Parts: sequence; C-alpha cells; structure tokens
Amino acid sequence: MINVLLVEDHELYRMGLSMLLDKADDINLVAEASDGLDGIKKARELSPDVILMDIGLPNVDGIEATQRIKEFNPSVKILIFTSRDSENDVFESFKAGADGYIMKGATPEQTISAIKSVYEGVGWIDPNIAKMVFSNLQKPSASPAVNTAEVKRGANNYGLTERELDVLELMVEGLSNPQIADRLVITRATAKAHVHSILQKLCVTSRTQATVTAMKEGLV
Repeated sequence: MINVLLVEDHELYRMGLSMLLDKADDINLVAEASDGLDGIKKARELSPDVILMDIGLPNVDGIEATQRIKEFNPSVKILIFTSRDSENDVFESFKAGADGYIMKGATPEQTISAIKSVYEGVGWIDPNIAKMVFSNLQKPSASPAVNTAEVKRGANNYGLTERELDVLELMVEGLSNPQIADRLVITRATAKAHVHSILQKLCVTSRTQATVTAMKEGLV
C-alpha cells in the first residue's frame, strides 16, 4: 500500500484528487493539506511514501516545501502536480528534490501511474513537459570537423567516463537497469554500479534528477 499525502490549495482539484486516490488500488490517502506550511507539517508527522504537491501554494510554495521536506526526509517521493509548465518551474522543482512532474491535465490513469512510478523509484516526467524540455535544450549542431564523442566530452564537466555517458544516455531514454545491461551487453550489477556512480557525480538522488541534469547540461 502506498501512503500518499495530497498538498493542494484549490478545493475542487483537491476533492477530485481525493476521490481518485480513494478509488485507486494499492493507494492510501493518509491526509490532505491546503498550503505549503501545513504540507510540511503533515509530511513530518505522517512520513508518507509519496507526496502529491502543487506548486502555487499559499504561505510556502510547492518548490520550497519540497526542498524543506527533502531535508528532513530525503527518502520520501515527491510528485509535482501543477498547471505550471515553465522551464524554470520544471528545473527548480527537480533541483529542490522532486521525483516527478505531472500536469493537472493528465488523465486519472496517468496520475496513478505517475504516483506508482515515483514510489518505485523510476521517476516520472509528463510527456508534454518532456517535449518542452527537449525542445528548449537542443544543443547547437556541431561543426562537421567535430565528432559526437568530442562534443560529449566537451560538455562533460562532472568527470563522467565514456561508459557512464553511455549509461546516462540510456537513462534519459527511460531504460531500467536490466534494459541498460542488455543494451550495453554488461551485467545488471555493473549497470547498477554505473547508475550509482552517475548519481554521485551529478550530485543528485534520483534517476529523474539525473535525467534533467543531463538534458540541462547537454551531457546527452
């Protein structure tokens, strides 16, 4: 059972989400909060598995609330659920420690899938957000005299090895550790070790944050 805390100030959205979560299999809505401060308080008291967090909250916005919660409970999964789709909001959310980002226009099925994905540590980026991120982070085309490997090495300021860059590229594609192992013809233990090393070098705590950093810094 996934224990979920819902932090949403809009009453109708909160009511609709509450009904959706109550009907969902394997999900238990433990509490609701209508502002950032109350969300932080209940997160500390209840230690939920997943927090469904709006950004535009009274008192403390969702991004700051995410950062504060992650400071005292880094293992909790936080899924940003918002109507705001600016590039700055997306990156600031992941920088604060969010594990996923989904738009309020998502279907009920997508919302439940996103909650379950972040709970399992897979991470989630709304398809529309992913398109926006990729579109805005397109790297300028390289000179014909510069090959792809050289461009990749030039953008790598994190000390990632060539193999780790290969693994990171597959992480951005959404592949799991077993799928990465199969694609690169390495053992699953080796793939897991590479992913762990990548997270450490990028100074992030989740695959989703690693993906966003990779795209933002032009590593892939």
